[in-house]
Amino acid sequence: MGNPAIDTLRAKAFNLSEIDRAELAHDLLASLDGTPDSGAAQAWETEILRRLDQVDNGTARLIDREGLRRRMRTRMAGT
Repeated sequence: MGNPAIDTLRAKAFNLSEIDRAELAHDLLASLDGTPDSGAAQAWETEILRRLDQVDNGTARLIDREGLRRRMRTRMAGT
């Protein structure tokens, strides 16, 4: 019913190993993201290091697992 080319690719993809299918899926999804922001990786690296420094020097505000769960439930409930 669909595009014959897509049907053929899908059939071939389903014959790949799980690892190869995962790699293909990753590559296909990544191709939909558009051009990556050239500074994003460096910005994230900087932010991660900043947060690790806060944890190391005791200035970070940490919460336990149950606190995280409560916050996530609240956000997911939209309140």
